[in-house]
Amino acid sequence: MENVDVSKYIHSSVHKAVASKDYVGLRAILSSLPKPKDPCEIQTEAASLSEEAKSDTISAVIDRRDVPSRDTPLHLAVKLCDSTSVEMLMVAGADWTLQNEDGWNALQEAVCSRQEAIAMIIVRHYQPLAWAKWCRRLPRLIATMSKMKDFYLEMSFHFESSVVPFVSKVAPSDTYKVWKVGSNLRADMTMAGFDGFKIQRSDQSILFLGDGSEDGEVARGSLYMVNHKDKEVMNALDGACGVPSEEEVRKEVAAMCKSNIFRPGIDVTQAVLSPQTNWRRQEKSEMVGPWKAKVYEMNNVVVSVKSRKVPGSLAVEGGDDDICDVLTDEEQKQLEDALKLDLPDFPNVNGENGFIVHHQEDHVEANKKAEKKGWLGGWRKKETKQEKQIQYAPPRSSLCVNEKVSNLLGESNQIKPGRHSVDNEHYRKPKALVSDKTRHESEYKKGLRPVLWLSPNFPLQTEELLPLLDILANKVKAIRRLRELLTTKLPSGTFPVKVAIPVVPTIKVLVTFTKFEEIEPVDEFKTPLSSPTSSGYESPAAATTDFTNSSSSSSWFRRSRSNKDGGSSKSKTLQDPFAIPTGYTWVSLESKKRKPKKGGKKTEQVS
Repeated sequence: MENVDVSKYIHSSVHKAVASKDYVGLRAILSSLPKPKDPCEIQTEAASLSEEAKSDTISAVIDRRDVPSRDTPLHLAVKLCDSTSVEMLMVAGADWTLQNEDGWNALQEAVCSRQEAIAMIIVRHYQPLAWAKWCRRLPRLIATMSKMKDFYLEMSFHFESSVVPFVSKVAPSDTYKVWKVGSNLRADMTMAGFDGFKIQRSDQSILFLGDGSEDGEVARGSLYMVNHKDKEVMNALDGACGVPSEEEVRKEVAAMCKSNIFRPGIDVTQAVLSPQTNWRRQEKSEMVGPWKAKVYEMNNVVVSVKSRKVPGSLAVEGGDDDICDVLTDEEQKQLEDALKLDLPDFPNVNGENGFIVHHQEDHVEANKKAEKKGWLGGWRKKETKQEKQIQYAPPRSSLCVNEKVSNLLGESNQIKPGRHSVDNEHYRKPKALVSDKTRHESEYKKGLRPVLWLSPNFPLQTEELLPLLDILANKVKAIRRLRELLTTKLPSGTFPVKVAIPVVPTIKVLVTFTKFEEIEPVDEFKTPLSSPTSSGYESPAAATTDFTNSSSSSSWFRRSRSNKDGGSSKSKTLQDPFAIPTGYTWVSLESKKRKPKKGGKKTEQVS
C-alpha cells in the first residue's frame, strides 16, 4: 500500500498519524489516553464497570473504523508495513480482532501479506490483552450470575431430516445438563460440537466456579475441564496470564503462514422473524415440553465461508481423533445425492438453498456486520454474532495464538483445514465456478431459515441465558451456534424453548430446552476441591432423596425432584454439583499439548 492519501484520514487523528508515519504525534495521542488498572486489581463490579468505560474511551480513539475500507489504525499500519506503529498501537491496547470492510482482521492481513515480523508483534501482545479483558469483565459476569435464580436445565441436541430419513438414527444426539448455583456453573455433555457431519465427541464437564472457595484454594472465576473418559481435570486458565516466549511466538506465526485462512460465519443482522401459520391462517402453536410456544421462521439469515490464500501455504489434510464420521460411505453418498437434488443449477442470491460464490483477487464483497460485546468478547474475538476470524492451522505444540482469545480456556479441538476446506465444498456448486486457481480470495454464502419456538412461559429470559452461553461457547461449538442466533432481537418476554438450526440443506440440528428446575438456596453450599462421593457421575434424573452411595448409581450429587415430567419445579435438596470427583488426576495444559494422548502424563492425584 503506497502513496496514501492522508486527507482521507483527516478526521481521525490516529489514522492520520499512522498514514503520515508521524511517530511523535502518535505517541502523544496514545500517551494522553486513560491508563487501565492492573487486571489483578479489578475485583468488584464497580471497578469492572469503571474499567470497561475506560476501555471504551480508549477504543473510540485507537479502534476507529469510520474511514475508507473500514480499516482500523492497526489495519492501516499493517498495510503500510509500519512495524513501529503496530508496536505502539498494540502496547496501547488496539483490538486486532476487528474486521475491515473485506472481513479480515489485522493479524490476517499481516499473515496474508507475509509480514511475519509484524504478525509476531501482534501475537506477542495478544495474550496479555486477552487476559486483561477477561479480568476486566469477570467481576461483572460473577455479579450478573449471582443475581439470577439458581436452576438446573437440560438441552437436547439431535439431527433431523425430511429428505434423508436415516440421519436421525445414525447421527448421535446428546442432552446437555446445566447447573447454575450462585455464580457457579456446570455443564455436562458428550457432544462438544459438529461441523457438517463431523461430530466432535467429548465426554466432559465444564466447571465455572465464580464464587471460588472459602479457603481461597479455588480462585474466583476459576474454570475447569473435567474429562470423564480419561478421568482427568485441567485448569483451563492455566498459564492464561503469562506472556508467550519469543520461540512460541515464532512457531505460532510460522504455523499460521503454512495454511490458508477460512472464516465461517453466520450473519443475523438483517434477520426477521415471521410467524408460521396453520391451514386456517392462524399463528401456529405447539407444546415444547410443558411450555406452549409459537413457531417462527427466521428469514434473512446468511451463512458464509470466506477463504483467503496465504502465499506459500500448503494445503493440509488431516484428521482429528476426536472427530468421527457419522455416516457410512453409502449413507454419505445418499446424502450427497440428496444435497445435489436440493441445489439449483446455478447459485441463487435470493434462493434458500443456493450457494453464492464470489472470487476476487484483491478484495471481496463488503461485509458490514454489527459487532456486539459479549461477556467474553476479548476471548472470542468479540464474536457474538459470528464465528469470525478463525484460521484453521495444522496441528502444533506451540501456543495456539489465533485461538488464545476463543480458547485460552484450554486445549482446542478446532477443526483442521482438511475438515473444512473449500475443496471439500466442491460438490455443492458448479465446477465452472471453482476451476480458477489463480484467485486469492473466495466467499461462499448460503441463505438459511432457522425455526424458533418462542414461549412466554419459560422461567428464564434470553438476556439471562446469554452470559452463561458465553462461558460455554468458548469450548462448545454447538452452544456457540445457538448463541449466535440468540443475538437476534426476539419478541419481548419470549424465550426460544426450541431452535432448528440448518446444518446443510435439508438437514438440521434441533436444540430443545426439555427441562427446567429451580434450585432453592442452600446455606451450607460449598465448593471443595474433591468430592466425598465416588468418581462416577450420572444424570440428575436418576437421583433421589436418598444420599447413600449405591454401586449401581453413584453420582457427584443427588437431588430430590418434585416434578418428574420436567418443567419448572424447585429442588429442595442438593449436594455440591461442582465438586471434583475423587480418583481423577490433575493435568496441565502444557503436558496435555506435549504428551501423546496415550503416553505418560505428569499428573497429580485428586485427594
